[in-house]
Amino acid sequence: MEIDKIIEAGKIAAKVREETKKLIKPGVKLLDVAEFAESLIKELGGEPAFPCNISINEIAAHYTPKLNDDLVFSDEDIVKLDLGVHIDGYIADTAVTVDLSGKYKDLVKASEDALYTVINEIEIPMNIGEMGRIIQEVIESYGYKPISNLSGHVMYRYELHTGTSIPNIYERTNKVIDVGDLVAIEPFATDGFGMVKDGNLGNIYKFLAKRPIRLPTAKKLLEKIESKYKYLPFAERWVINNEKEKSALNSLLRASAIYGYPILVERNKGMVSQAEHTIYITENDVIITTK
Repeated sequence: MEIDKIIEAGKIAAKVREETKKLIKPGVKLLDVAEFAESLIKELGGEPAFPCNISINEIAAHYTPKLNDDLVFSDEDIVKLDLGVHIDGYIADTAVTVDLSGKYKDLVKASEDALYTVINEIEIPMNIGEMGRIIQEVIESYGYKPISNLSGHVMYRYELHTGTSIPNIYERTNKVIDVGDLVAIEPFATDGFGMVKDGNLGNIYKFLAKRPIRLPTAKKLLEKIESKYKYLPFAERWVINNEKEKSALNSLLRASAIYGYPILVERNKGMVSQAEHTIYITENDVIITTK
């Protein structure tokens, strides 16, 4: 049943999040942490719904380690670990912030408190603008700003973003979440400006369309991507093994056969925290699947 797959994906995501965050320590490679998370998801019976995101300091989202990435955590970092699990396309999306510096405890608490407060205040049907108001008020009560151009999202089978977003600030809208909705709620808090901008590509891609590709290596790579990752995002390191294949990937990007996600950077390079759970709404309850 659909509900069983939703609940199981959430259980796996919660376990992987808790086990993986233990590995986030100074001197540890980001690549090792991401690969541990993705391997554990599969070991527990799920599949990654998207590449494990490890976003540090002013980077809010969309960085995953590249092939042979040698970046390591430092004792000054505030780290966002964001991962997704799917079972037969039914998704669980969750995130946690790890403060290695010890300087940002209140910033971490601001996003966590906003997350649990808004979930506890949900009354079905729930206006999404009111959800944004709650998130904004909680984060601002800590002296920080919510990131206004990032949001949570309703999810469908094999669809991470359906067009209905859960804002992190108040918005005047008639849109609601209701019974049967699967929703990722993810407050972001910052000591910066309160908005993100696009940075460089973060090694995360999605399939767009089959295009006429002449280069044999690129053509073969596109076939592989279409067969394995037609619906959900994938990591560069999942599909390439060498520089020749990296060049092929870039040619697919230029041909608009795939899309590359840019990293999202706080506009004033402020520090960013994130907390995220997936909820499933039934007639009688709001179930936190990733708790």
